[in-house]
Amino acid sequence: MVLAGAAAALLAACGSAGGGAVGGAGSAHAAAASGTPAVTAPATTVAPTMTTPPPPVPLPGWNAVRVTPTAVAVQQRSVTLADGSTVTLALFKAGTYRLVLHAGSTDPATAGVTLPADGESVVSAAERPLLVGAFNGGFKTSTGAGGVEIGGHVLAPLQPGRASVVIDAQGRARVGVYGQTVPVAGDPAVSIRQNLTPLVEGGALAAGIGNVPSWGATIGGRLAVARSALGQDPAGDLIFAGSMSALPADIGSALIDAGATTAMELDINPEWVQLDLASTPGGALSAAIPGQYRPATQFLSGWTRDFFTVLATS
Repeated sequence: MVLAGAAAALLAACGSAGGGAVGGAGSAHAAAASGTPAVTAPATTVAPTMTTPPPPVPLPGWNAVRVTPTAVAVQQRSVTLADGSTVTLALFKAGTYRLVLHAGSTDPATAGVTLPADGESVVSAAERPLLVGAFNGGFKTSTGAGGVEIGGHVLAPLQPGRASVVIDAQGRARVGVYGQTVPVAGDPAVSIRQNLTPLVEGGALAAGIGNVPSWGATIGGRLAVARSALGQDPAGDLIFAGSMSALPADIGSALIDAGATTAMELDINPEWVQLDLASTPGGALSAAIPGQYRPATQFLSGWTRDFFTVLATS
């Protein structure tokens, strides 16, 4: 009884000395003692800030042809030459496409060879829904300008030192010098197209760029004729260039200005130079080079000479 009375007196004294603060603590202790949980103010949650990446845009001076959520997959530009002629360029973004080489119905010769469906002289049914571009190949194999391999079948002997576009099993393409910079070790080629010596090497025009006849026989011996070429920049993007009237230096310079550090000339003369593009995979193709002879659907119905298709992968 004496202890209980002393405790009561102590509590009363503390309560009158500490005021409401101790009373509040006492209430909390009392709540805990009674089994009732103390009320805690809820924590404030701040929602994370979501940043939307800007949409892809083409390079300065280029026009977007096909845009994906992450890249301008195909873009195009036109360069006007001193005489008023134009060079059309198309850039295919690395990682967004697969390149396929097709044989023509007459060249290169395919007698006794069974090519894959996507290596024949017409765009295959499997390719059509993915097709975003198509362009011409190189010189006739009878000129000796270089070899051809399609789907693992060598249709014309491959020559060391020739400018070459080398395609692996995944459709990745590399432009370089055969036996020197391509093929890349550990990445076997399934298709190869060669044509002459490099038009551009190390970001510079070939030393013999001014010797125009060495870049192919032209109709009537003219110097400025329809020409085409294929280059590649350090990022691995492929760049096609085509014109209905240009010198080898014009085509090469346009590719260098577009960022190409290596390039090879493709076919020349008006009958053979062609570039067709679509804004969506499988969409309608449009003839991209002003004045090109053949309709945009030529490769869909078949062609006599080799050509390339560009198929969307993303």
